[in-house]
Amino acid sequence: MTKKKYFITGMTCASCSSRVERALTKLEGMKECSVNLLKNTALCTFDEDKISEDDIKKAVVDAGYGIIIEEKKKEGANRERTSQAAKREEEGMKKRLVYSFIFTIPLFYISMGHMMNWPFLSFFRLKENSMVFALTLFILSLPVLIINRKFFISGFKALRNKSPNMDSLIALGSGASMVYGIYALYKIAFFLGQGDLESAHNFSMDLYFESAAMILTLITLGKYFESRAKGKTSKALERLVDLKPKSAVIKTESGEMEIKADEIKVGDIAVLRTGSAVPSDGVIIKGEIAVDESQLTGESIPVDKKEGDRVTGASLIASGYAEMRVEKTGEDTALSRIIALVDEATASKAPIAKMADKVSAVFVPAVILISIISLFSWLLSGASLEFSLSFAISVLVISCPCALGLATPTAIMVATGRAARSGILIKNAESLEALHSVDTVLLDKTGTITNGRPELRKIIRAKEIDEKALLKYAYSAEKNSEHPLAMAVARYASARGIELLPSSSFMQSAGSGVSAIVNNKKVEIGNRRMLERLGLYKKKIKEIEESLSDDALTPLFVLIDGTLCGILALSDEIKSSSVSAIERLKKDNLTTVMITGDNARTAEVIGKKAKVDRIISEVLPDEKEAEVRRLLEQGKKTLMVGDGINDSPALARSTVGAAIGRGTDVAIESADIVLMKSDLSDVANAIELSRATMRNIKENLFWALFYNALCIPVAAGALYPAFGIKLSPMIAAFAMSFSSVFVVTNALRLRLFKTENTANAACQITDAGYAESVEMDIMEKGEEGDNMKAELLIEGMMCMHCVKHVDEALRKCSGVESVEVSLEDKKALVSGSELNESELVEAVVNAGYEVKGYESR
Repeated sequence: MTKKKYFITGMTCASCSSRVERALTKLEGMKECSVNLLKNTALCTFDEDKISEDDIKKAVVDAGYGIIIEEKKKEGANRERTSQAAKREEEGMKKRLVYSFIFTIPLFYISMGHMMNWPFLSFFRLKENSMVFALTLFILSLPVLIINRKFFISGFKALRNKSPNMDSLIALGSGASMVYGIYALYKIAFFLGQGDLESAHNFSMDLYFESAAMILTLITLGKYFESRAKGKTSKALERLVDLKPKSAVIKTESGEMEIKADEIKVGDIAVLRTGSAVPSDGVIIKGEIAVDESQLTGESIPVDKKEGDRVTGASLIASGYAEMRVEKTGEDTALSRIIALVDEATASKAPIAKMADKVSAVFVPAVILISIISLFSWLLSGASLEFSLSFAISVLVISCPCALGLATPTAIMVATGRAARSGILIKNAESLEALHSVDTVLLDKTGTITNGRPELRKIIRAKEIDEKALLKYAYSAEKNSEHPLAMAVARYASARGIELLPSSSFMQSAGSGVSAIVNNKKVEIGNRRMLERLGLYKKKIKEIEESLSDDALTPLFVLIDGTLCGILALSDEIKSSSVSAIERLKKDNLTTVMITGDNARTAEVIGKKAKVDRIISEVLPDEKEAEVRRLLEQGKKTLMVGDGINDSPALARSTVGAAIGRGTDVAIESADIVLMKSDLSDVANAIELSRATMRNIKENLFWALFYNALCIPVAAGALYPAFGIKLSPMIAAFAMSFSSVFVVTNALRLRLFKTENTANAACQITDAGYAESVEMDIMEKGEEGDNMKAELLIEGMMCMHCVKHVDEALRKCSGVESVEVSLEDKKALVSGSELNESELVEAVVNAGYEVKGYESR
């Protein structure tokens, strides 16, 4: 499937966008199409084997509109082109408005002045001058019609294509007024020729030339205000575009040279100095700098960068000097991807907009029908033609399909722009809408609730090995792992000058640990599951693990040639903003769940500190997705927040997935929302913004529907028989013009949405110092000889939930010290000081499974 955006020309109201969308959706091979009236774009997902761009172009043109095919890899140029086109259109509209008023003001003064007792040229009052009066109004109204001929061209073209739009209503209303005025001119000439001055004068009082001109002028005035207001909705995107650096200083063989930022190439060495901007994405190869990333992430505290660290284009250098190697340029940079993401989000359509689309599809034809019914109803009641015609014209010009079409996209555009300014990137309108209904927030522990940078706090070693030797083996085995705990061990050893030993045959087991051949010895480092698999999870080790867990320390067990030689205990501090953010989520009536692979006791300690409602611990990477699925099956609306590769399935499965901005590319790709500041308070900000946006959309839709439901009957004369209330076409045109202005202005209130952020002091990481070193007898002889093992062949296990149920059932049996259940092999390996076969079998059967075999070892 291919996803592309096209620029559509000629759309003026919701009926237009609805027609284009229907035309494109009908194409065979078109999976999804979203037409945005506010941005004049069509976002299409289609099968290139079935649809060509020529087919798409033909469908749009046949519907009566124009299309611009955007060039690949030139999104920035395309945005600039469409922005310039919008500015030209606004300038043209302003000129039309000024010229229209030049003729409309004297026209209105002459036609209405006698009713208001304004100073008036006396000869226009004379009955014998009725033709002079009528011709003056006709001559003044003609330039207004010519200036605003766009409405007639577009409106009648849409009628010819059987897709009437707002311009059609304006053209019919203004045109009918003009036709009746010309008819009145002939009647005035006729009666003057007959010498009937009274009849000629009566016709001169109901010309409707002023209505025709005033309708066009007021509609143009409303459209001008609307375009200015709509322009403000895209300010956030424009600010992001403006962040792109204009120049860069690169190193060449002849020295430093300043070039345009868009001329920089991958592999160039760029010079970074205080006060300058990072020209593109890359890595520091020399020097140290403090980088202000606030314009991208909203994080106000500068981040220190040194050799080997990555920097993002458009970040500002707060202090220092460095040289960087450029790795990404142009549309591949992080800033360009953010701009593209925000641009795509503002062009997408929220599900709530479908109701407005359905109404818009039949709105204009229905209005034309109501207008015709109104005309003939009043004629049949005995009213004069001019009296009946005024009601029909009022119905045409007071109806406003624009308000319906703008109700959703304006709010979506302002909200996604406001979120982007706060470092919250929302990928599409559907996610923004879904976020407001979330009732359960699942938070990954490492990197989400905590800093994601564990530190080695305690080293427990056997008497037979010294601390330095233990660290050498651990460092050499862990150096190739990207797991946060492994990186913490490597970082600690490196900082203290521990030497690396020769290593090979590195292997990593998800949720268990790593192994490698270090200095011709097999080194294995992992958690309790590793010890259970090897039958080494003894009573004393269990007690040590529980003691460490009570202090919120996560143990890594180090085995050398199958012998437990040490335990490395690490901790990951809770972010300073996490507790207050979780409290905010609770105040918003959301259930908070911490989900982690840590053992239950450690998770319990951290969960209580973070004040979450519920804790799910000892979850393997592939089990997180299963937990999310289980909550969805219970009818919950979930938001999963994570940062690692192991979170990506859960992020994709959840109702809404939010990735921490400093997480992995895979997690960010799988998520619907990206939190650039890595701050949990932005989870609450995003949910509250979503709720505010949905309120705003509902207000807009209510106004658009209420306005039309109320005004159309009044314009048709429903209140005239009882109350004598009659709307003139000019008042109707004024009301129509400003209904869409009201909708856009209401959406702009979202720009005032205030986010709350807590200073995240914990993110400023410093060296945790030396870990506590403890010597302990952890290689007691005789324990292994007392250990019994049993293997059970189990039938009926279908998923990881089954594995968990069997594991829990077996652990409750007397004498059991460790359990390892394999879904693939349909087996359970149990070890302990004293195992009872009948008790173990009964436990599995009671859990709902069948034991096909039992073997003692």
